[in-house]
Amino acid sequence: MHDVQSEGAALGLRERKKQATRTALSEAAVRLAAVHGAENVTVEAISEAAGVSPRTFFNYFESHDDAFVMIDRTVGERVRRAVREAPPELSAFEAVREALATELTHVEESQEIWDLRSAVLRRSPHLLLRGMGAHIAEEFQLAQTIAERLGSPPAPVADTSGAPGPPDPCAKFPDTSHLGLYPRLLAAVASTAVRVAVEHWCAQRDTVTFPDTFRRVFGHLTDGLTEPRSDG
Repeated sequence: MHDVQSEGAALGLRERKKQATRTALSEAAVRLAAVHGAENVTVEAISEAAGVSPRTFFNYFESHDDAFVMIDRTVGERVRRAVREAPPELSAFEAVREALATELTHVEESQEIWDLRSAVLRRSPHLLLRGMGAHIAEEFQLAQTIAERLGSPPAPVADTSGAPGPPDPCAKFPDTSHLGLYPRLLAAVASTAVRVAVEHWCAQRDTVTFPDTFRRVFGHLTDGLTEPRSDG
């Protein structure tokens, strides 16, 4: 038992170190880009600022641009695991809300880097588009997890036989028909709600806290988006 516990503790420590390195690289990239512009910041400069080698950089990011966008896949994995492991008495909406609330606990501690990253993305439209694509992919994976929690069957195997037909205007979108509308809608709404909460808090953080903003945004969803009596 002692060996198992030691192994688990060591694994947890390794994961924390990996996360710290990834965060250091991303923050270094954003800080450099805020001064020099993302297109003028090299992998070598990012690695040097973070205190690692360029070879190490590519252990964490597939490309130069990914460091500025910082779509941390471990965040999505933790959220999905929390949704899967949430108590069965919680609805899917409640499970998603609580998973996101837990993951976003430390947003206020990172307000400076949020502001810098937002400025970097606004100045580099191709990075903004890259970030949007990554968010959509994460959203789709969350929808799959929600569908699994609700007992949806696994994805069907696509039939690629037969001669190709005329161009399909829907071909650029992933086939999510096996998930049903609700999982896709819940994942998309939750993703949008988080973005709105962060944007609202960033604009008014001198007067509101992020946890309060998060609760208010999801409270509107719980109420069915009925019109509030005030602008809150």
